[in-house]
Amino acid sequence: MSDISCGVDFGTSNSTIAYYRGDRLTLVPVENHHTTIPSALFFERISNAPHYGREAVDLFLEREKGRFMRSLKRVLGTSVMKQGTMVNGAPMNFNKIIGQFIKHLKDKAETHAQQEIESVIMGRPVHFIDNDPVGNQNAQEELRVIAQNVGFKNIDFQFEPIAAAFAHEVSVMGEKLALVVDIGGGTSDFTVIRLSKKYLNKVDRSSDILANTGVRIGGNDFDKDLSLNAFMPELGYRSTYGDKNLPVPLKFYYDLSEWSKINSLYTPKNLMLLRQYLGQSHDKTRFSRLINVFTQESGHILLGVVEDTKIALTSDDVHHAPLDFIEGGFTIETTKAVFETSIAQEISNVATSATQCVRDAGVSPSAIDLIILTGGSTEIPAVQKKFKELFPNALISDENKLDSVGVGLAYDSKRKFLGDVTLTH
Repeated sequence: MSDISCGVDFGTSNSTIAYYRGDRLTLVPVENHHTTIPSALFFERISNAPHYGREAVDLFLEREKGRFMRSLKRVLGTSVMKQGTMVNGAPMNFNKIIGQFIKHLKDKAETHAQQEIESVIMGRPVHFIDNDPVGNQNAQEELRVIAQNVGFKNIDFQFEPIAAAFAHEVSVMGEKLALVVDIGGGTSDFTVIRLSKKYLNKVDRSSDILANTGVRIGGNDFDKDLSLNAFMPELGYRSTYGDKNLPVPLKFYYDLSEWSKINSLYTPKNLMLLRQYLGQSHDKTRFSRLINVFTQESGHILLGVVEDTKIALTSDDVHHAPLDFIEGGFTIETTKAVFETSIAQEISNVATSATQCVRDAGVSPSAIDLIILTGGSTEIPAVQKKFKELFPNALISDENKLDSVGVGLAYDSKRKFLGDVTLTH
């Protein structure tokens, strides 16, 4: 019987892997000293050799020739998964693309442990896709097949917010009724769960898990909202053209604001259409900037600047975003107030899903003792403020926002595959 198992948190924005061996949990350094890695790949133009994480991002930003991809988790369970995509002029299916990234994580863990790892708990959102049971089932099965293809033999799944709860449980004093708020890059997931150190070695936690809900809203959606409200208007969004003052097509701007759709925009047909609109545009200066993004294929760079602005506005009241790669001296000033207005509806929808979770658990908001915040988007002050308003009596725990799911999945793998959990970490 093997003495090692692991948990893999394949996230929309970032990923982690942790393994349990003997009485010790190890969070693996997956990129130099970093225990988290951006869920991004870059395929070199000639060799198609893959690069991962920060290295992939850097190669793309340095304008190396090749294909850059991120937010791949959002493809699972959709029709795009079966269609595949073009990578440097050749078709490639997403099973292979995602598999290469998962295999990279597995290889990092096995090299660190100096041992093969066959057993894994894969994290998954409560809903990969909203209101689509078949799509959700397909997404999990696709992820299972990918895990098998990269060499895992014993595979199980756990909801990501439950895994985050397990990561925090080791430090809970007494018994707490907790609401886990996991806002990642692609989804927001919630769990109401009873936590206590005395439950650490319970294999079956179904009696402690009172409810789960989720919604397909995450940090990528906040990027999109900020892009459309603060950036795209300076590229001609909602401008008009022609004698009839028709609006320019919005699809270019919406797809340019969504990580997983940017690459599909760079076609000769789209560029031809944009140049036709430019000839009749009533705002040629701004619309020319959009054409520059298309001709340079710099959409990912632009959305990266939007993401950097989002992060900056978690602490700053004003941010000046440099966009001189589009036009010399071009910057956009954005304020925290504009950002919070842009994402207000998304936060409201997230809060609705969280309060539904509490109702489904059959408890009142005042009964929640602990709010566990995990996922990078819980850093946003407007998100924190909303949950403090909803649950004023609860303590807030927000440690290890980016790796708590991976840690919790490893704890769960120990319980399910190896036996009792101890607290050495």
